[in-house]
Amino acid sequence: MSTLFGIICCSSAQQEGNECIKANALSCGECIQVGAKCGWCTDTEFLKQGEPTSARCDELESLMKRGCDAARIENPHGGQRILKNKAVTNRKKGAEKLRPEDITQIQPQKLSLNLRSGEPQNIKLRFKRAEDYPIDLYYLMDLSYSMKDDLENVKNLGTSLMKEMSKITSDFRIGFGSFVEKTLLNPCTGDQNCTSPFSYKNVLKLTSNGHQFNSLVGKQQISGNLDSPEGGFDAIMQVAVCGEHIGWRNVTRLLVFSTDAGFHFAGDGKLGGIVLPNDGRCHLENNMYTMSHYYDYPSIAHLVQKLSENNIQTIFAVTEEFQPVYKELKNLIPKSAVGTLSANSSNVINLIVDAYNSLSSEVILENSKLPEGVTITYQSHCKNGVVNEGESGRKCSNISIGDEVSFNINITAQGCPKQGKPESIKIKPLGFTEEVEILLNFICECDCHKQGIKNSDMCHNGNGTFECGACRCNKGRVGRQCECRKDEVSTEDLDKNCRKDNGTDICSNNGECVCGTCECKKRDNPEERYSGKFCECDNFNCDRSNNKLCGGHGRCECRVCICDANYTGSACDCSLDTSTCLASNKQICNGRGNCECGTCRCTDPKFQGPTCEICPTCPGVCTEHKSCVQCRAFGTGEKKDTCERDCSYFNLIKVKDRDKLPQPVQAFPLMHCKERDANDCWFYYTYAVNNTEKEVHVVETLECPAAAHDHSRPPRVRQV
Repeated sequence: MSTLFGIICCSSAQQEGNECIKANALSCGECIQVGAKCGWCTDTEFLKQGEPTSARCDELESLMKRGCDAARIENPHGGQRILKNKAVTNRKKGAEKLRPEDITQIQPQKLSLNLRSGEPQNIKLRFKRAEDYPIDLYYLMDLSYSMKDDLENVKNLGTSLMKEMSKITSDFRIGFGSFVEKTLLNPCTGDQNCTSPFSYKNVLKLTSNGHQFNSLVGKQQISGNLDSPEGGFDAIMQVAVCGEHIGWRNVTRLLVFSTDAGFHFAGDGKLGGIVLPNDGRCHLENNMYTMSHYYDYPSIAHLVQKLSENNIQTIFAVTEEFQPVYKELKNLIPKSAVGTLSANSSNVINLIVDAYNSLSSEVILENSKLPEGVTITYQSHCKNGVVNEGESGRKCSNISIGDEVSFNINITAQGCPKQGKPESIKIKPLGFTEEVEILLNFICECDCHKQGIKNSDMCHNGNGTFECGACRCNKGRVGRQCECRKDEVSTEDLDKNCRKDNGTDICSNNGECVCGTCECKKRDNPEERYSGKFCECDNFNCDRSNNKLCGGHGRCECRVCICDANYTGSACDCSLDTSTCLASNKQICNGRGNCECGTCRCTDPKFQGPTCEICPTCPGVCTEHKSCVQCRAFGTGEKKDTCERDCSYFNLIKVKDRDKLPQPVQAFPLMHCKERDANDCWFYYTYAVNNTEKEVHVVETLECPAAAHDHSRPPRVRQV
């Protein structure tokens, strides 16, 4: 049952495994797009009669076994070139200050890949966190009435934060913006002292002047809102997309979002009659968002997209009450953090520093949208030898300034996307402005395609292009040489050419007659093929041995086994190797037999065994086994102390007397032995080899002279 199961599994694996044959490729280009294992034989004489053009496409090993020279197999491979490879910056603390554009944290920066279908290209990226890297921080604050005391503390934030951040970088800039809500109704009532409501105001673009920050923020007044959730998403969108107004540089970009309330998102604007979805564009005039009454709030997914596109890392500084809400939001926005804001924002500096350290210690790679049919996998090599794969392979954590990590990235194409037009993708670490550009070129045709001859005489009066050893037929033509039109109908005259003899089946019932030529049908198992002028041959109806076609030592051609070297027989099950027949004296079968199919056939009846070296009836046999028979049967003799170790090579059988000993008429050679011990007592036994089993029959009592009986007791017989 297990053998049968093995055969079924093997057959199933073959059918599923040889994708090259199953693809039915009619050209070299089609063949190499099936997978990296597939090759195309360009030898014009390669195909047997009846085999279709698609039989040129097969696995490489199979093509060579079928007789295609390796030099005639088209099997292009992909490759890669590094186009820009600026080394990562190794600036040490205290060294000369560098411009942001002169700092490199990821290497290489640009590559070109040639992709063969199914063959991955591996690239290695290095990332090193630079010393003294510049930081831009934009503080976006909720100025609804409940944040009144918080505003008082933030008014002195500029110089204090500048001082604290100088411990991290010598190049720090800070900006300020505020938001409340869409301006549909006036939220200020009674004697409340508040400014008119607004959606978002860019109060101060990024600057290195901390005193200017304090001065401008000190002039701000709180406003109001009619419901608890605020319009912060409108403000975040404008901060992300209005880069020129905000003053973002290509450095680390931090957005601190400070509030004591929740948020509105896409769909909430409909409550105020706003139905147009947010367009994700900049709409600032005089530093005010002017389209809040026209466009709905952005969705979370839209915000994630714009924050990522503009390399902005977000820090949510929110009160304890709204921690759960913003922690959920953080899980949806990569490279973001949440900190607990005290009731009056007095802890905001520590919150910002802690969040920055957390964000900057983790690098996460993301890639742009992949072309159809292209896949990518990541493997990260992080600190302390930690290796991550799968989604975790995109990131490394706990990276300190000066640490270097690397990423192995596999990019694979399946087929030939978009007819082989070049594509490009980008890979970048989230929250960083640097990126790696990768140009993708697809190998869709073979080199031999370039030497194709259009309207070649090889293709029946020029009805096709002769390329890569075969005809690629013009539209409407079929046949190996494009010799027929598709609309031609089979006739009796043409059918005659497809019969081996009158009265026999067309194409031996194993194919179709196309243009008077047999095209053999395919089997369910793509490894099995019909061939021959009349499809009378196949490669699967040969003799088997050990449930293997041609014994696993040959190939089946037209129902006859063609054996590998050193094998013969109808099923290639007879080995010509004589090494298994060599005796210890280096003679074949000890010179007393013939080696047939790797096994000795002894010609001398006295000799037996795998190499004809065992001779139970030859002189010296009795003496050779005497000591072991003594110790096993009587517990005496030279080997009585080592009996168990040295004498377990035969089966011992005791008999009552000599008449009970086996006789030479047995079917196998047998030797009668009579030996004397140290007490002049005789013991009798026979030695025989029955196939591979050695047997000793021994008379259980000794025959001793009278003196021995008078003066000594015979040894005690030990039953074995």
